[in-house]
Amino acid sequence: MTTLISTTDTVTRDALAVLQPGFTGTTAPEWLLRRVGEGLSSVGLFGRNIKTPEQLAALTAQLRAERDDVLVAIDEEGGDVTRLEVRHGSSFPGNLALGAVDDTELTRAVARELGRRLAECGVNLNWAPSADVNSNPGNPVIGVRSFGADPHLVARHTAAYVEGLQAAGVAACTKHFPGHGDTAVDSHHALPRIDVDLETLHARELVPFRAAIEAGSKSVMSAHILLPALDPHRPATLSPQILTGLLREELGYEGLIVTDAVEMQAIASTYGIERGSVLAVAAGADALCVGGGLDDDSTVLRLRDALVAAVRSGELPEERLADAAARVRALASWTREARGAVRAPGAAVQEGTAPGTAQNPGTASDIGLVAARRAVKVTGTAQALTGPAYVAAFTPVANIAVGDETPWGLAAELTRLVPGTATDTYDSESEAPAEAALRAAGERRIVAVVRDAHRHAWMTEALDALLAARPDTVVVEMGVPQAEPRGALHIATHGAARVCGQAAAEIIAAR
Repeated sequence: MTTLISTTDTVTRDALAVLQPGFTGTTAPEWLLRRVGEGLSSVGLFGRNIKTPEQLAALTAQLRAERDDVLVAIDEEGGDVTRLEVRHGSSFPGNLALGAVDDTELTRAVARELGRRLAECGVNLNWAPSADVNSNPGNPVIGVRSFGADPHLVARHTAAYVEGLQAAGVAACTKHFPGHGDTAVDSHHALPRIDVDLETLHARELVPFRAAIEAGSKSVMSAHILLPALDPHRPATLSPQILTGLLREELGYEGLIVTDAVEMQAIASTYGIERGSVLAVAAGADALCVGGGLDDDSTVLRLRDALVAAVRSGELPEERLADAAARVRALASWTREARGAVRAPGAAVQEGTAPGTAQNPGTASDIGLVAARRAVKVTGTAQALTGPAYVAAFTPVANIAVGDETPWGLAAELTRLVPGTATDTYDSESEAPAEAALRAAGERRIVAVVRDAHRHAWMTEALDALLAARPDTVVVEMGVPQAEPRGALHIATHGAARVCGQAAAEIIAAR
């Protein structure tokens, strides 16, 4: 039940200021505009809110008509996790592809161009990059969202990404602190636990976050993970030892601390979103991300009132909430100033050129494809296609961060290059997928597309059967290339973005 409180008092406005809610629709609903007028400082956007760049620009203009410095946030990592291009697939490869190339100037240029497109649409806070070290190959939620398994490689590319994004006037949000890479559980579904000692944590997980802080990352996102070496009782998002003790005091971070979505089950099913939100702010978080799954006014009011009640009961110090709100407003002011600076005459960097470098790794329009092509690793040789192919896409269940709305693979791109190419999709519920693919292919050359084959026994078995029957099969791995290369031709794209599929299709079609 909503508490009857004043919508103008300082505590209430501060409680609204720390929320980053989502909503449904491609225009801002009346309730959201009303809350912005009452003090809400941030709004989160998801794929459901975006149809076209023009529509998105109109939406953000609608929000800014209520409050010029409102933070408009988005989860746009590029690669597998895209909201701008949720219906078509991203024009940029993801982090693993950039890490595979290992050219920090390229990473900086890609991030700057992505930031330019966001800023052009009025988005000024990106919940990216992922600075997680993917040390566990079985990780079900990070994978290609990480730059790689080497902490120092991840660190240099995290810093380059932060610099490129913020050079375009868009604040970076480095995630998921203190590191989500060594997990076998997805925190969207449950609470992961990482049992490593402090020495390992400092030598591995924290290395990229130190680099992000040195690069000036305007915000950092906490992870819903339990690290007993730091706090045996509370996940990082709710832990004073981790958010205040480690991030603020030990690492010296002064920017905005944002929580991962509080409605994720790691928090919602253990503490509840109201209690979890109060504990997070008390622990040192400054902004509460909510709205991926909960996207209505009642959620905003529930969290607002929970924070106000916690202040009035003495559970949450009023000065802690005030400090959190002040940090949100400070970032909002930076984005407004950065927007003006980027648009000022002479302030723009030549499109496609990373700041501080004389080389142009690609024009702004094609930098993502340039990066995707450079990231491809080819093993083996095979005769070029002499006619239409058959693409067998072995598809795992998408994790929530990636979502199942965004198309992936290479069938569409290969069909464009080789008309007449056909495709079918097979999953873990398909009966005898290899046999079905062989029947459907007929005499056509088979292209088997997999995604993290090393994590899915059914996928490996299907690939075994396919290759036994048709050794000339081309295998394209669009996830983490952990399994040994197989097939007459093996192509590792290091991600499943649309441009990764295009790069692989060009090789198969010899274009």
